[in-house]
Formats: sequence, C-alpha cells, structure tokens
Amino acid sequence: MDFSFSYYIGLAGIVVFTISGALSALEHKDHHHDLFSVFFTGFITAIGGGTLRDITLGNYPVSWVRDENILWAIFFGFLLVILLPRTLTKRKDELFLFDTLGIGIYTVLGTRIALDHGVNFFASALLGMISAIFGGVIRDTLMNEVPFIFRKEIYATACLVGSVLYIVLNVWNVNANWNLVISTTVVVGIRIVAVRYNLGLPKIKIFD
Repeated sequence: MDFSFSYYIGLAGIVVFTISGALSALEHKDHHHDLFSVFFTGFITAIGGGTLRDITLGNYPVSWVRDENILWAIFFGFLLVILLPRTLTKRKDELFLFDTLGIGIYTVLGTRIALDHGVNFFASALLGMISAIFGGVIRDTLMNEVPFIFRKEIYATACLVGSVLYIVLNVWNVNANWNLVISTTVVVGIRIVAVRYNLGLPKIKIFD
C-alpha cells in the first residue's frame, strides 16, 4: 500500500470532508438527524466524488472498499463532530478553510489518479474536478439545498483550474509533491479570494 506524502494528505482530506458533511446534517434547521443520518451524510460527502471517479475509470474495488484506512478516517471525522460539535460549529471560518483545502487536495489527487490510469488530459482534468465537488453536491442535495456549483461563488471552476495546472506542471516534470502543494494552493487561493470578494462567473441570459 502507498504510504507516501500524498496518501496522508488524501486521508486528511477525507477527515475534512466527513466533518463538513456531518456538520451540515447536524446543524440543518429543517431536519432532525440521528447519529446514523449524521454519519451517513459525512460518509457520502467524503467518498462521493472519489467513488464516481473510480467507477468512471473502472478502478475496482473503489478506493474506500480497497483501503480500510479511508473508513477509519471517516470514522475519526465523525467522532470529532459528535464529541466536539459546539467547538467545531463556533469555528466556521476555520472549517471553511479546511473544506476549501479538502477540495484542493481532492482535485489534485483525483487528477493524478486519472493520469495514472492513462486517461487523456481533458478527461483527467474533469475527473479531478468531479472528485472534489461531487461529494458536496450529494451533501447539499440531501440537505435540500442548492449545490455550490449552481451558486454564484466560484467553486468548480477553481477545481478545474487546479486540475489543469497540475497536468501542466506534471508535463513539465515538476516534483510530484511540489506539484501537489502548488496546485492545491492555487485551488484554495482562488476559492478564498472568490468568497472574500463575492466573485462569480458572468451569468448566461437566454430569456429576459
């Protein structure tokens, strides 16, 4: 099993997304959630994007079935939410940063996995983006909220930029760990700036 730098970064991303999903369920004002529903929301947020990527690539068994450490990371994230709910809720700014870091990590690792399976550059960039955003799409759908990709905030676009950058730096033979750090930082930076200054892509108007 691969116990490289990127592997542990990926597990950290699993923990972050689990916390994000579980807190969304725990805090939702219109629903009552028991322990299982909180766990399930965190679980599906953490594995949704990676599972769709693996299915698309024919990479079986999918990552969380193949690697039990992913399940332990999910359980750890869920445990933090159950034991420290108020502490985590009061630190929403920090959680936003962690969630943003999570999409950056997922983007880069998803792109790398796609490239390792011999997928063309364009598809690899899209699969990197899907790895990062699809768990959040499922989470928001379960919470009966509009997914981030349909809101004004720049979200999926930041991931796509990070995917493309990772591919370019990979072609230029930049060190894999440095590539991971640089590309993840770009995704995080774009996301933070977009939220800070309320930036979004221009709307397409078909009907007035």
